[in-house]
Amino acid sequence: MKLIIISGLSGSGKTVALHTLEDEDYYCVDNLPIGLLPQLVDRILSRRVQLYDYIAVGIDARSDSEDLRDFNTIIDWIRQRDTESKIEIEIIYIQAELETLIKRFSDTRRRHPLTKKGLPLSEAIEVERNLLKDVATSADLYVDTTYTNIHELRSYVKERVVRREQSKLSLLFHSFGFKNGAPADSDFVFDVRCLPNPHWEPNLRALTGQDPEVIHFLQEQEDVQKMFEHIKNYLNFVIPQFIKQNRYYITVSIGCTGGQHRSVYMAEALHDDFRSHLESVSIHHRELSNQVS
Repeated sequence: MKLIIISGLSGSGKTVALHTLEDEDYYCVDNLPIGLLPQLVDRILSRRVQLYDYIAVGIDARSDSEDLRDFNTIIDWIRQRDTESKIEIEIIYIQAELETLIKRFSDTRRRHPLTKKGLPLSEAIEVERNLLKDVATSADLYVDTTYTNIHELRSYVKERVVRREQSKLSLLFHSFGFKNGAPADSDFVFDVRCLPNPHWEPNLRALTGQDPEVIHFLQEQEDVQKMFEHIKNYLNFVIPQFIKQNRYYITVSIGCTGGQHRSVYMAEALHDDFRSHLESVSIHHRELSNQVS
């Protein structure tokens, strides 16, 4: 049996992720108090005929605060409950920056669940973040949806969580621009701002790292190829170590100044190389996906 726990901040996309898994034939339970999770697992495993192979449970800050503090103890108990049951647990934590969450609540005119206690919205979000800190630090997959819309989040869950069923590891290469801040959901961040910048070439400025002219320009730079080899060799060393530790997800972020040329090129080159020998490898360009055509 596989159990996925989806948690995180209100307004970050937890419900979207849970509904996406439900569409993929997961049995889903939303807003389950964490203290009732062991009973749910017991109930399912006690049946002579296994009804559900894939279960997803949504947990948020409305759970009892003491139960949230005991989150790791509860998860360890479930994992050790019965070795013959072979329960595989994955924890997915979804969050977004404060300003983004405030805007989302304003746009939807929905109330944050903790504002019922008389807290202003910004304070409620920070209280919620603190209540869920043990869940966040235990997460196998940490997702930041600050720059992600509903459709992108659905695709992200299908690509990384559902598709990983056939693979031991899900590897994501993520390009971004430092001018908009480094992504919070990275396992590794590589800075390629030291490389020659196509932005200063007038005929390349409007293009991206996916265009043949930019690719050719960067491939001709010795430092670019050296950087590629250094990052590739480092990842080839650490990825097997992650697999040994039963890590399911690795997010590698590549950043340049604007997230248009160098980081896009490097992420694409690494993606093409690693997908030749790993099954579940995906790519996302943060700044390109946010461009308005």
